[in-house]
Amino acid sequence: MTLPQPLVRAGQILGRAATVVGRFILMVLWRIVAAIGRLIYGIARWIVLRIYRICRWFVMKLVGLVIFSYRASIFIFRGLFGLDRVDQETVARARLKFLILGFSLVFVAIGGRLVILALTSDPNGVRGGGSEAVASARPDIVDRNGDVLAIDVKSPSLFAEPKRLIDPDETLEGLLKVMPDLDVAEVRARLNSKKGFAWLKREITPAQQKAVYRLGFPGIGFVRENRRIYPDGPTFSHVIGNVNVDNQGIAGLEKYIDGRGLAELHMAGFATDRQQEPVALSMDARVQHAVRDELLKAKDKFKAKAAMGLVTNVRTGEIVSMVSLPDFDPNQSNDPRDNAHLNRLTTGVFEMGSTFKSLSFAMALDSGKIGLTSSFDARGSLSFGRFAIHDFHAENRVLQVPEIFIVSSNIGTAKMVLSLGVEAHKAFLKKMGQMDRLRTELPESAEPIVPKRWGELNSATIAFGHGIAVAPLQAVMAVNSMVNGGFLIPPTFMKRSEEDAMKVATRVLKPETSDKMRYLLRLNVEKGSGKSANVPGYLVGAKTGTAEKVVDGRYSKTKLLTSFTAIFPMDKPQYLVLVMLDEPQAVPGTYGYATSGWNAAPTAGKIVERIAPMLNVAPRENLPGADQMLRAIQQKVAERQ
Repeated sequence: MTLPQPLVRAGQILGRAATVVGRFILMVLWRIVAAIGRLIYGIARWIVLRIYRICRWFVMKLVGLVIFSYRASIFIFRGLFGLDRVDQETVARARLKFLILGFSLVFVAIGGRLVILALTSDPNGVRGGGSEAVASARPDIVDRNGDVLAIDVKSPSLFAEPKRLIDPDETLEGLLKVMPDLDVAEVRARLNSKKGFAWLKREITPAQQKAVYRLGFPGIGFVRENRRIYPDGPTFSHVIGNVNVDNQGIAGLEKYIDGRGLAELHMAGFATDRQQEPVALSMDARVQHAVRDELLKAKDKFKAKAAMGLVTNVRTGEIVSMVSLPDFDPNQSNDPRDNAHLNRLTTGVFEMGSTFKSLSFAMALDSGKIGLTSSFDARGSLSFGRFAIHDFHAENRVLQVPEIFIVSSNIGTAKMVLSLGVEAHKAFLKKMGQMDRLRTELPESAEPIVPKRWGELNSATIAFGHGIAVAPLQAVMAVNSMVNGGFLIPPTFMKRSEEDAMKVATRVLKPETSDKMRYLLRLNVEKGSGKSANVPGYLVGAKTGTAEKVVDGRYSKTKLLTSFTAIFPMDKPQYLVLVMLDEPQAVPGTYGYATSGWNAAPTAGKIVERIAPMLNVAPRENLPGADQMLRAIQQKVAERQ
């Protein structure tokens, strides 16, 4: 098919036009690219020239500095040793000085290196070194009498140098014959890692070490490490805590010791195998064993879920004994999440029940508005809307302050506190250290649980130990102040004298208030719920406490927390004993009761009887009764007036 001639000519014209336009566009693009290239070349050339000039300037300056330093040193050296002089004797003397200086520098370098090696090297160190930590030495921990509670012993650990192994699989097979408990996958991975060093097993027995020696594998060796041993096993577990495989404290006083700078010494290499001063505690191993023994018996007898015991020196704040059952053996590997690792006396918080009433009475008597002869109506329940407060054993009569204490009246105690006001109650508990976290040497501590909104109902229930939860050690600190003359002394696990205690003590109660509280505590043992702790010859004063536990948001009538606080001797208080049983059961001989007077109180009495001789408190005859103590208090008040 032949196209018309006009169309052909039109196509030719359009083709020529397209060619011209294309050439024009290509020319424009080429010129743009060339311009960009010239710009980049110019910038790069300028940068290179600047760098060259700067480098040349620095090189010239450096060369000039070197030449100047060389000429200056030659000038100083020749002037110092007299080489500018022509006298031959002077030249010889200068050369002798130069030799002496050279030898001195060599000896100083050698001596410095030896000092560094002596400070940082481990005589039992790993061949070839390694990047993994070797257990460092720790100071011994001893009780107040010097008995060892924690000590380091040397124990062999097995390691490999994978680069030197001939056949890793044969080596693994031989090791499994000696130590079948090895993790096969992990050990195989370490033997095939081609590293310079790898742990295989820490703390093996001497028999295992001898058996591995006999295998004769190259690249397998031993290093003697420090292993922490606790001779008393679980007895001090919650106080002392334990360490990890690298001998670093992870709980209790072991962690506290690291926090005092031992960890930094380990990192610097200065704590390895160096003699360190023992850490002397305020605790008494004899007392600790006696308390734990009695608590184990009580826990078993009353089928309790847990048992706790505490002995403190009320004059110094020293903790002589602390036991929380169940406990654990720090010599064995344990799961720290296990319930046995919970120290209920410091990290647990509880509603302390009637034990807390002692604070309410101390507040009332210290205010000056309420005295021992003051009376409160306990004939009916105390109502707050739909809530009503009752007495466990209702007296249904008007009671004087001593009677409220010995019958443990909730109504009388609540009315006594409410008569002083809610704000005064909050301020008093704050002053007694019950509103803030208690800090001791133990890193583990718990925050008290206090009401967010504090009204009259809260004060009424807190007055008899419900509605506020504190750590037992925290409550003990407050009770100590009630019998030691009115001084709030922070508790400590370290030895402390009475003079040192007074430096950190705070007066929170009047001396006469302390005297009156001692009278009430002794009266409660003579006539109240503390009779079962009346150990002859020791003048014990005490307060019982039974708190209903909260289960699913409600107070349970069957799950109780019983406590008993005993102080002796009451004419000059020295020691406090706290016993707590979690969910004790009624057993034959308690007549269906599971309250404190039937379980915690007799346990505390047995503890006092056992530990008093250990603490140099001898039994006495013709001890003053509560009435005599009251007359002495009245005489003191009269003398002050």
